[in-house]
Amino acid sequence: MRTMNSAQNPVASVTDATLPTPASTSAAAPPASDPSTAFKVLGAISVAHLMNDMIQSILLAIYPMLKASFSLSFAQIGMITLVYQLAASLLQPFIGFYTDRHPKPYSLPVGMGFTLVGLLLLSVAPSFGWLLVAAVLVGTGSSVFHPESSRVARMASGGRHGLAQSLFQVGGNVGSALGPLLAALFIIPHGQGSVAWFSLAALFGIVVLTGIGRWYSANRVRLKPRARRDAAGNGLSRNQVLGALTVLGVLVFSKYFYLASLNSYFTFYLIGKFGLSVREAQLYLFLFLAAVAVGTVVGGPIGDRVGRKIVIWVSILGVAPFTLMLPYANLFWTGALVVVIGMVLASAFSAIVVYAQELVPGKVGMIAGLFFGFAFGMGGVGAAALGKLADATSLGYVYQVCAYLPLLGVVAILLPNVEKPRAGNTRG
Repeated sequence: MRTMNSAQNPVASVTDATLPTPASTSAAAPPASDPSTAFKVLGAISVAHLMNDMIQSILLAIYPMLKASFSLSFAQIGMITLVYQLAASLLQPFIGFYTDRHPKPYSLPVGMGFTLVGLLLLSVAPSFGWLLVAAVLVGTGSSVFHPESSRVARMASGGRHGLAQSLFQVGGNVGSALGPLLAALFIIPHGQGSVAWFSLAALFGIVVLTGIGRWYSANRVRLKPRARRDAAGNGLSRNQVLGALTVLGVLVFSKYFYLASLNSYFTFYLIGKFGLSVREAQLYLFLFLAAVAVGTVVGGPIGDRVGRKIVIWVSILGVAPFTLMLPYANLFWTGALVVVIGMVLASAFSAIVVYAQELVPGKVGMIAGLFFGFAFGMGGVGAAALGKLADATSLGYVYQVCAYLPLLGVVAILLPNVEKPRAGNTRG
């Protein structure tokens, strides 16, 4: 892996890697060359992503409590996920398309504001209908957050796009892993009203995102020359680009339809098959989501070095043997297999997003919104469809069917080569 050396351009490193105060913003001078990777900015946007996705995962993590409190069926649980994921997916490409033309640095804290309102409503929702409204608000916050925050990650990358996307996305994965753990420790024992305490995380996220908005506003003008170079053509025809995007869509479908079976129903599966308590099942879900976080942070840098197409190919198709074994494993091997599945499968998404941005150069926000949105949408549709299937059959049967989805990874062989030579690979 390349050494993260910000000393190559000391002036740019200090300027780029620090969230500016109002006094320092106007004094920043444009550097003569590309800035180095702004790790402090990437760290800040990753922390904000952690807050955002932690809050979202709390909704998923308290499903067993909501199911008991509101006497919900699996189909209704799937419906909550569906409306949340649709709200989180349908708006994203349009927001990304608009902000590609008209950047909105301070839309980031506004998006977190939607999440905050949804979280507070979730803590007091008196009926299934209000649960759906809360889920829509949380999803809307996510749809505003992801396109612009992905753009910030690319702006701060210093050209190391896979690394930047991984650092950005790992915050979300860590947040997704923390949600079930915190739910098991604090919400399950104290009930629905205790969800409101997590509004403090949303408020903290708003503060962080306001600072990121200042950096974004101050740096977007001087980073335009690099953006124009990033927008250079890749030599592919329109039909080749559309074909490659279709292949990526199939891969995202495979990945997120399978992940829906684990994110929404893994705790129920463990409780039903192995007799675990809700808290014990939540800890296994945390283990899986922590593995997803590790896989995410590893996938981007490896893609920068060996090529994103290889990472996409290995991470989707390579997980198939483990998904096929999962429905027949005992409790110990179930825990071991979901760790492997989470790590391998998660390594693909950073590579998919950056690869797609290279397919359609100059449309960073639109592509990020499209793929984050499509991923969330597939997760929602998958949760609803699998909930129906679980009601009609069993969760064991659901995992037997879903085990074959990663075999769709074979279509990655159809992806063209769009990556530019990695001159940085020669660095120490």
